[in-house]
Amino acid sequence: MKKQTAGSMSPMDYAMKYLALKDRTVSEMQTYLDGKDFGEADVDATVERLIELRLLDDRRYAQRYVETRLNTKPVSRRHLYEQLKSHGIEEQYIREAMEQTDEDDERENALSVARKFARQFKDLEPDKRRMRVMSRLQARGYGYDTARNALETALSEEDEWSES
Repeated sequence: MKKQTAGSMSPMDYAMKYLALKDRTVSEMQTYLDGKDFGEADVDATVERLIELRLLDDRRYAQRYVETRLNTKPVSRRHLYEQLKSHGIEEQYIREAMEQTDEDDERENALSVARKFARQFKDLEPDKRRMRVMSRLQARGYGYDTARNALETALSEEDEWSES
């Protein structure tokens, strides 16, 4: 257990400071407090108290993460799942959060990303542009078929606009 001195911060002080920046998962908080060299009992007690106070809530974290991520920088469902898993969230909470999105959302999000990058790379040669857009879609976790369909749709929409 870490020795407490009169001027040192408690595990709860560190936890509150860490939470002030953004929401955290239980796993992230445990790792953070472990890194501060507090004893296991102090870390566990602090985390339990934060859960009781509803300052740590992995279910809420997962729900907000999916919602925010899809609204700001869409990625594939698979990529989203992997990101949530990397935050140490329980499978049950991940499944619940993933219910916010389905296959139709996946296709629409991929199309949105394809449109964005097609505009961004509009000055490149056609083949290079296609490769770059496709690369960006796949980097966000979209499968080949979904990415290809989104790319083709985005480019054909662009052609329709330029013809009219």
